[in-house]
Amino acid sequence: MGNARQFAFWVVLLLLIVALFNLFSGSGNTLQSREIAYSEFVRDVEAGNVSSVTLDGEKVRYRGKDGNDYVTIKPEDAELTDTLIANDIPVSAKSQEESGFQAFMVSLLPILLLIGVWIYFMNRMQGGGKGGAMGFGKSKAKMLTEKHGRVTFDDVAGIDEAKEELEEIVEFLRNPQKFSRLGGKIPKGALLVGPPGTGKTLLARAIAGEAGVPFFTISGSDFVEMFVGVGASRVRDMFEQAKKNAPCIVFIDEIDAVGRHRGAGYGGGNDEREQTLNQLLVEMDGFEANEGVIILAATNRRDVLDPALLRPGRFDRQVMVGNPDIKGREKILGVHARKTPLGPDVDLRIIARGTPGFSGADLANLVNEAALMAARVGRRFVTMVDFENAKDKVMMGAERRSMVLTPDQKEKTAYHEAGHAVVGLELPKCDPVYKATIIPRGGALGMVVSLPEIDRLNWHKSECEQKLAMTMAGKAAEIIKYGEDEVSNGPAGDIQQASALARAMVLRWGMSDKVGNVDYEQAHEGYSGNGAGGFSISAHTKELIEEEVKRMIEDAYQHAYKILTDRKEEWERLAQGLLEYETLTGDEIKRVMNGEPPHSKDEDEGSDEGSAPSVTAIPKTKPRSKPGGTGGMEPEPTA
Repeated sequence: MGNARQFAFWVVLLLLIVALFNLFSGSGNTLQSREIAYSEFVRDVEAGNVSSVTLDGEKVRYRGKDGNDYVTIKPEDAELTDTLIANDIPVSAKSQEESGFQAFMVSLLPILLLIGVWIYFMNRMQGGGKGGAMGFGKSKAKMLTEKHGRVTFDDVAGIDEAKEELEEIVEFLRNPQKFSRLGGKIPKGALLVGPPGTGKTLLARAIAGEAGVPFFTISGSDFVEMFVGVGASRVRDMFEQAKKNAPCIVFIDEIDAVGRHRGAGYGGGNDEREQTLNQLLVEMDGFEANEGVIILAATNRRDVLDPALLRPGRFDRQVMVGNPDIKGREKILGVHARKTPLGPDVDLRIIARGTPGFSGADLANLVNEAALMAARVGRRFVTMVDFENAKDKVMMGAERRSMVLTPDQKEKTAYHEAGHAVVGLELPKCDPVYKATIIPRGGALGMVVSLPEIDRLNWHKSECEQKLAMTMAGKAAEIIKYGEDEVSNGPAGDIQQASALARAMVLRWGMSDKVGNVDYEQAHEGYSGNGAGGFSISAHTKELIEEEVKRMIEDAYQHAYKILTDRKEEWERLAQGLLEYETLTGDEIKRVMNGEPPHSKDEDEGSDEGSAPSVTAIPKTKPRSKPGGTGGMEPEPTA
């Protein structure tokens, strides 16, 4: 209705402007005519210089023989008609009633135009349109129906626990009497918490698709404007729309934009964001019941939300939507690969095994990159090679074969990466070494990739110490081969990774006997997660922490140095093999270390369970979480 009214108004306004233009254009003829005296007009008539005459009341318009138009005023007692007829001049006359109406409209239309514009803007200011001066208070929530693409639980994979938590909401929307007859009440709201890209928005749409109810979606940032009170008005309007379409689902994405802890900003309790939050709290659990309206919200910053928003009666349930495990990743790959023709050699489980820590969005991007690579070379379907090349590109960056490396630089890179690989194979608690390459990718000149056999959820002290040794093996290899004076800046990334892991061991995980079981990270960094500031720490404790971090890294370096010294021949063979083949994977690394060619003639491809395919899963170049996070450190290449 609002759009129809606006269209009608502009049509009427356009017609008025056209009418005014025509009227004034008609009147403009008078302005273009030359005004002369009546006596001069009589002389022209008598002289035969007049070709035609138009009588318009007291005005006389005529065209001369010279082609010009003239106008004059006729005296009341003048007998002009007989004179014109006697001189054989064509005469025409205009109706005075029509002229009077035309003059009246000319004077009235500007007034009507002003009244119409005034009525239009008054209507807009009173809320007649969402874009008006006072239309800021209208909700920007969009209602999605099946016309926009229905999503069901079949389109959501890898988060089975989250789906089970929300199936009860779907059942309530389908059959509310099942719960109400036993006195049960469906949760008023559910908060989806998880890292970016894990499928929180998709899960919310699937709930609406399964239940077959209207689905309103809005972003948390859409509530807040520069004008005070606009956000609260939009919250009220959103709930009014939802009640009219109940039962329905209202999904607020990135709710932390409006639901942050109150009292933390400069505006105290009167700023716009806090007023919006207050109105949201009242609407969710106020005196007026919102039967049939279920609120879903998504955030990856649960720690910053106001406690009043999380209490029972508002967001009763908090559903964790985390990164999928290996089975979940395989299912997600299957969902995204439905419309992609796959080759017979594609094994989604191998791809899932090589993508630990990947979210649903990451896996969707991986499938898309593989399809683009296959299309680029003109294939009719996507092969395993395309998936592996896509993983290399997504995780480690595109190959930089155009980079010109001198023989000395390539040799140093080969010995550096061979050191990582040898130490990683020697230490049993390191993840299996999967690939070694000296082809530049991203910001690294080469890298060694370790592939975990299962998703790693935690780290033990012995595993961390061996991980440190493998990380420092690159620098140890350069010093053994070229001496301390010839060491390069290549180990810079290794030192950064080792320092992060060692600090996590000392500051957070309590793996240092001298420092003890105290979480010193907040004090050491000078901040606190609850906003209260870090607690004091003595200079002696700081010194002790740094000594322990340095000791752990130094012990790891000495361990790697000893392994490379003891296995120097194998290390040399692997370095020379990398210089010759550039990339070695699976059992190829072990064959080259034993002095054998990387490929045996009678090798049955894939027969060895311990070998990986020619190109398979590659962990990411950066950890998905901070070292020492809840899920531990994800495996990563060592550059």
